[in-house]
Amino acid sequence: MNKTTQGSLENFTITVLSTMLVGEPRGIGEWGFAAVVEVGDHRMLVDTGARPDTVLKNTQELNVDLSGVHEVVLTHSHWDHVSGLLTLRRELMKRNPDALSVVHVPVGIFDSRPSPTGEGNPMIAIRKDYEATGGNCVLHPSGAELTPGIYFTGPVQRVYPEHNWSGSGRLLTPAGLVEDNVLEDSSVVLDTRKGLVILTGCGHAGIVNIMTAVEKNYGNRPIFGIIGGLHLFGASDDVVDWTATKLREYHVANLLAAHSKPRIN
Repeated sequence: MNKTTQGSLENFTITVLSTMLVGEPRGIGEWGFAAVVEVGDHRMLVDTGARPDTVLKNTQELNVDLSGVHEVVLTHSHWDHVSGLLTLRRELMKRNPDALSVVHVPVGIFDSRPSPTGEGNPMIAIRKDYEATGGNCVLHPSGAELTPGIYFTGPVQRVYPEHNWSGSGRLLTPAGLVEDNVLEDSSVVLDTRKGLVILTGCGHAGIVNIMTAVEKNYGNRPIFGIIGGLHLFGASDDVVDWTATKLREYHVANLLAAHSKPRIN
């Protein structure tokens, strides 16, 4: 999805509903991520947290009503970003049958990930149960506009050799089992008047690869903010320093990072 025009979104709000830290003396912290994006009257949920009920409980604590939200974006298949989907869908559809009834996902999110204990990809079972509720999964092989000013990157090209995944997972391909590098990892981009806001899930594609893809597809627009996972907690100091240098080169104005070493800020 190529776009080079100036940002159209003037007012937006991103409320983080699942992450390792709790910003107020209430709510639940966890190793996971979820956030709700609000642009005017349009809202969408990005990822759904690690535990089945964390996001639901945090919305209750923060008085955030998701029953009017129809769309969800899942950035990749990992449990700490998808586990709340069914709980949220089943609870919210009691008030609104259309609540969370559409899930945007990247191609590859349903691919088999065999493990010693069985299927390692939770999205395979989640998809079956979710569609049984009447929900619809929309697969994106590449970038797409979800609503005016909000874009889904789809799988991000790996230009730089960022290795932001554990290396222990395996992906089943026609040629056999290979290392799972979470090729489907995707992000959401808001095209605002202040610049681009990138909302990542885990950032397995590498935040520099993500910024490079965003620059390619959106022209020479400043990056006003990055929110979400950078997956640098296991990175060496050299990798963190290189990443920080690239963030400065892109003149990133605001950074709210999860799954990351604190000193990246």
